[in-house]
Amino acid sequence: MMSLQGKVVVVTGGTNRIGKATCKQLARQGARVVVSGLDNEWSAEAVASEIVADGGEAVSIPADARNKKQMERLVEAVNQAYGRIDILVCTASQRAEAAAFAEQSWEAFERQLTDELQAAFEPTKAVIPVMTAQQFGRIIYLSSTEGKDPSPQQIAYGTAKGGLDTFAKYIAQEFGPCGITANVVAPCFVRSVEPFMISEEESRVIGSFTPLGRIAEPEDVAGVISFLAGDGARFLTGTYTPVTGGLVME
Repeated sequence: MMSLQGKVVVVTGGTNRIGKATCKQLARQGARVVVSGLDNEWSAEAVASEIVADGGEAVSIPADARNKKQMERLVEAVNQAYGRIDILVCTASQRAEAAAFAEQSWEAFERQLTDELQAAFEPTKAVIPVMTAQQFGRIIYLSSTEGKDPSPQQIAYGTAKGGLDTFAKYIAQEFGPCGITANVVAPCFVRSVEPFMISEEESRVIGSFTPLGRIAEPEDVAGVISFLAGDGARFLTGTYTPVTGGLVME
């Protein structure tokens, strides 16, 4: 397993299923994990406590990734405590409101775009000065294949994720000279994860169309995130990685 020993990692959305799996995976690799997020399936404190009980190092700082002041306070607290922030993982995502375009209001569409992009913009804006000063950083954004491969009634969610994919490329381009990389991980169907909460039978059927024969588990996504956080991905930036078991191929 690739080591992240001593690296300081902030995970937004650490209280959702993919976020929790990511926090645990990074901690197992030796990272000091800061679990952030709003209460979702779990609280940030509960996730951090579970990591510590398993022998990892983690602290919790509940925060809304969309909130500028909360993100600034979080980054300041982490930087004061550890003297650096090596990795930012943005897994905070907003619940998709399924609607066909004919039934979509601008207000709902705008809300999805604003929430999704702000949850990437504010943490990035807060952490960039720290990473620039240390001339090192890894930023990983959780997107979705919906940004490139449309599904029925997901126009707002898919458009928001498409915007996130483009945002990551601009961050990669602007801050590459500062030793900062930015990459996107894009799952499709993940067991028990929004926006596609599907039954076991639906999971089996969808998995049968996938070359690897199943849909993703949160740990599958976390594994790709942890790779992008490590030294093995030091020359990757601006990339888009679909985590779909081959259901979507690039």
